Amino acid sequence: MFKIFFISLIATVMCSKSVHGQDVFTQEPEEKVIVYNWSDYIPEGVLKAFTQETGIKVEYSTYDNNEIMYTRLKLLKGRGYDVLVPSTVLVSRMANEGLLQALDHNKLKHFGELDPNLLDKPYDPNNTFSVPYLWGTTGIGIDTDKVDKSQVKRWADLWLKQWKGRLLLTDDMREVFHMALLVNGHSGDTNNPEEIKLAYEKLSTLMPGVKVVSGSPSAEFLSGNVDIGLIWNGEITISKEEKPSLEYIYPEEGVNVWIDSFVIPARATNVDNAHQFIDYMLRPEVAARCVQELGYATPSLKARELLDAKLRNNPVIFPPAEVLADAEFQADAGSEAMELYRLYWDKLKVGE
Repeated sequence: MFKIFFISLIATVMCSKSVHGQDVFTQEPEEKVIVYNWSDYIPEGVLKAFTQETGIKVEYSTYDNNEIMYTRLKLLKGRGYDVLVPSTVLVSRMANEGLLQALDHNKLKHFGELDPNLLDKPYDPNNTFSVPYLWGTTGIGIDTDKVDKSQVKRWADLWLKQWKGRLLLTDDMREVFHMALLVNGHSGDTNNPEEIKLAYEKLSTLMPGVKVVSGSPSAEFLSGNVDIGLIWNGEITISKEEKPSLEYIYPEEGVNVWIDSFVIPARATNVDNAHQFIDYMLRPEVAARCVQELGYATPSLKARELLDAKLRNNPVIFPPAEVLADAEFQADAGSEAMELYRLYWDKLKVGE
């Protein structure tokens, strides 16, 4: 089944188009920057404002999960895009495989305004290859109109029988395994084959009760399709405006903390424009707008000062110190372990 999935994945990423319907290799050279990002992860108004100010056209296409982005970039050997937004777990792997180029920090004047607690992490010492864009956590979302909040305090509570057919998992292999590993008492970043296998076996008992695996968990909650499940904190923040009954829970076993960062592929064509785009996104007023419209935390200290108190003090957006004390920053588990994760993830998704 893994071979079938991988062939399907290659077909999917090779058929990926830009929002203008053109393949990245057929576009004529022009003043532009080609951005490949998560869906709904930069406000459209921000992209338009960048073009209006700089004259640089943004060619923007999206992916649903890290693995699709990584597989496509690897197939293209670092070509085709100017800016990507991988999560923490992928930066070191992509850099080690020669898929990224070092950033010119002299062209990033707003870099010095970023929170030092989110810089110089083990996955990218000195931020040679990456600059934080947004950061957040993965926890449990519930609809309190349907779920008693007192019954959901731990990741292990997702295995309760009453959630069968009402449960959601994010379409993120490492995050789902991270949850199961914590339930089993192991590190969410393990590369131990036996621990990964035990996590797979634990998840195999959960999957029959899962209603959907989705890259857009907020849509599933808003539609009423699910009542409980994994979700990124920003999705709850924004969705709560439309559906106030949604709540976000930090599980007692701990949470996964992630940073989504701007990187430039090794063979990007519009490198100067890429730096200009990244620095624009780091501007305090732009970063603050992203928090307001997307619901995720910004690493920009100056941007936080621009936020109103309701956002700045929102514990869902900016996790309390006690939550961060027990959290894990997701790390690359290594190629051999990743093959195991993929193998087991594929089996879970087809019901094995």
